[in-house]
Amino acid sequence: MDNLAGSKQLTVAEEILARAAGREESSAGEYVVARVDAMMMHDIFAADVLSMLEQAGIQHLHDPSKVTVVFDHMIPPPSVSAASHQAKARELISHFGIDAFFEIGRGICHQVMIEEHRVAPGQLVVATDSHTTTYGAQGVAATGIGSSEMAYTLATGQLWFKVPESISVVLEGQFSYGVTAKDLVLYLMKAIGSAGAQYRSIEFGGEGVDQLSLADRMTISNMGVEIGAKFAVFPAGSVQTIRENAGYVASHTVSLRSLTPQVAVPHHVENVVDVDEVAGTPLDQVFIGSCTNGRLEDLRQAASILEGRHIAKGLRLIVFPASSHVMEAAAQEGIIEILNEAGAYVGGPGCGPCFGGHLGLLAPGERCLGTHNRNFRGRMGSADAEIYLGSPMTAAASALAGAISNPCQVDHMTSGREPFGVVTAGDPLGGRGEA
Repeated sequence: MDNLAGSKQLTVAEEILARAAGREESSAGEYVVARVDAMMMHDIFAADVLSMLEQAGIQHLHDPSKVTVVFDHMIPPPSVSAASHQAKARELISHFGIDAFFEIGRGICHQVMIEEHRVAPGQLVVATDSHTTTYGAQGVAATGIGSSEMAYTLATGQLWFKVPESISVVLEGQFSYGVTAKDLVLYLMKAIGSAGAQYRSIEFGGEGVDQLSLADRMTISNMGVEIGAKFAVFPAGSVQTIRENAGYVASHTVSLRSLTPQVAVPHHVENVVDVDEVAGTPLDQVFIGSCTNGRLEDLRQAASILEGRHIAKGLRLIVFPASSHVMEAAAQEGIIEILNEAGAYVGGPGCGPCFGGHLGLLAPGERCLGTHNRNFRGRMGSADAEIYLGSPMTAAASALAGAISNPCQVDHMTSGREPFGVVTAGDPLGGRGEA
């Protein structure tokens, strides 16, 4: 998207919303009615949303080709209620002519949307999931909405938006060994706070962006919502971020090389500390997966530490690949074998225990370190459990020790496995640059 001429440039959020509203420009604080380019629902909300339309007597969607449905949360269904809910959703998906329907086993909704090219740079996208900000990794203004808002959007093809203010984040340099995109976004949580970007667009730029893979960018955009962001956008295609004369309300510069492994401690994502401050904290479970860190690159990082070793006695390591493509590629690379031999339980593609539905919930008094995006009290089962958040490398190192550990202190030169930082272009969301 070309910037408008003149001394004041629009932010990415202003530019995308102006285009979607059929205007030449928009300004932060304005309300606009915008055409939506793509919509997504997952299994928890699909039946409810489509039932609203059915009950209202609406027989046709505005544009079913723009709609995607993915079954990824309560899968396989753990109860008769969940199974019935999904059966109703399938019936309505067929009734409304939604062809882009991805069944149980295809993967997590946000991963699937990227892999299936259901979003593109410069688009405005909504979904019934708060982590829809993930698509900002590809230059998309994407945000989560509620069920009634989605029903209205499906029927009309449009929705109102308040144009958000924007924050610029300039990245410099490149990561040191053991430090990843997850550590960066956790650091931003600490630096900006959970309310620091409330209803604002975070727009990333700087030469450090070129060092980030698409998987890295997805991790960061995914957790933008935890900082309160409406959008979390990276440059992609014709979408360029960090405009020199744009009206940013705040700016941050981060040296990637200066970062160290980070951990979010209970019971809030912004409670972030350096890993060494909590090293030695005993764990009952380690979880690697979710729409934040279940990609091939993440599994590869974990495998680089776990290969030839075994997890600590008394600890459970649970791994859920983000999609069937990721799982297939990980199997071809030998990563699944490494995880199995290390003592991990590898589940099918899906959300797994991240959202607390089933598959890996915590008992009272248990403690888990996971690569997912939230550590709220009761998020993964018992309200008396504790959840810590870290990178796949921190998770793997901690699984070996049975306690929170610094991945930089683990010998990474294991036999037959490339050390972290060496990736192969062309792998599903595993290579550098755009996929």
